Formats: sequence, C-alpha cells, structure tokens
Amino acid sequence: MSRPGLLDGQAALITGAGGGIGRGIARRFAEEGAAVALHCRTALDSARDTAGRIREAGGAAVVLRGDLTDEDACHRVVAEAAERFGGRLTALVNNAGIQPVRHLPATTAAEWRAVVDTNLTGVFACTRAAAELMRDTGGTVTHIASVEAHHPPPGHAHYAASKAAVVAHARAAAQEYGPWGVRVNTVSPGLIDREGLADAWPEGVRRWREASAVGRLGRPEDIGDACVFLASRLASWVTGHDLVVDGGVTARPTW
Repeated sequence: MSRPGLLDGQAALITGAGGGIGRGIARRFAEEGAAVALHCRTALDSARDTAGRIREAGGAAVVLRGDLTDEDACHRVVAEAAERFGGRLTALVNNAGIQPVRHLPATTAAEWRAVVDTNLTGVFACTRAAAELMRDTGGTVTHIASVEAHHPPPGHAHYAASKAAVVAHARAAAQEYGPWGVRVNTVSPGLIDREGLADAWPEGVRRWREASAVGRLGRPEDIGDACVFLASRLASWVTGHDLVVDGGVTARPTW
C-alpha cells in the first residue's frame, strides 16, 4: 500500500520551474501528491520535460509561461494555475529569480532594477494574487530567498539585497495574510549543485564542501523537501520563518 502524500489534494504553482531548483521543488511536490503548475519564462523545454515526467509517474502537471517582472503577467499566471486545477490554489512557491554578478561601482540603476523587479517585485505581485485566491480557504506561500540575504559576497549586492527584502516581505506578509488563513515563509538555500558547476567554479565548490557540516553541496531536492514541509500540515504553526538549507555552512564561526 502506498502511503498518503504530505500534499495530497493540494494544487501548487512553482515559479521558475524550468531551472534546477524549480524542477526539484516541482518534482517533490508532485511526489507528495500535489497537482503542480510549472511556470517558466524562457526555459520552456525544461519545464515541459519535468511536467512530462510528473505525468508519466501518475501525477498532474501543467506548464505556464509569463514574464514576472510584469504585474499583469503575475496575476495572469496565478489565475491560470488556479483555473487549470478547478479554481483552486493551495500553495505558491516563488522561486523565479536571476543572479547576475556585478560589482557595485559598475552597477547601473537599470541593472539594479532588473534584479529587484524579478526577485522582489515579482514575488510581491504573485503573492498578492495568490493570497486573494487563498483567502478564507487557506494556503501557503514560500519564497526562495538565499543565504546571501544574510551573508552577501562581493559582486552580488543587488541579488543579496533583493533576497534580504524577500525575507522581510515574507515576515510582513505572514502578519497581514495570517488572518486570511495564509502562511508565508522563506527558504534560504546555500550552494546548490548543478551540471558543470564543479568545472566552472572548482575553488568555490571545494570551499563549500569543506565548510559544509555534512561535506557536500545541496541538491534541488533538498530545497524541494524544505518547501514540501512548509506547505504541509506539519508546518501548520510555522509562518514568518526563514528556513536556512545550507548543509550547516552558515553555522560555522567566522573567526
């Protein structure tokens, strides 16, 4: 007998589901019984491949496209996800984001806005749209932040600032949407492995493995597991929380 999934009966929207972390989150939600809408902006083939694999395994999955720097597109994607699942949306994972490298003296206002519009304003707009659908019936919103929200490295000021704002947004939204039955949290990943990373950044990968209390990089499924927990009944009294998932790297002393 197969065990019931932690998310049986849920309908979830995962933004940025064409990328590695988004795919991992979508797969774990589906494995735990949720019907999943996979949003992408440009990585259509990847999102379709993941959705196809979910359906082959007996799950329900659809693919939606939209530019989440556009507020109207955010509302459209959220509404379409709910429409595909009978007018219901019980979980939103705001995973879509960009991470360019640019040192502050060379960063233009346009480059700054591009990061903030994608990583923060899109989160705000999607959350607002989803919370309206979840009002009274309840639901969960999980933002994917970053350990860089607390430990910004050189060259990532715009990214780190946007992720710190995402953490603050979740804490504020948890208070304001709590009376609606909506819980809002963040997951802050450390370095997540992907194909070619060890070749492209060998020194960084080595440092992360040495710093990790468990001796490895993260996997997309590690972030998926954290998101499943926060969307499940197991986290019914967890809101306004930032769950750091980094293998213990940020637990190390800096002296």
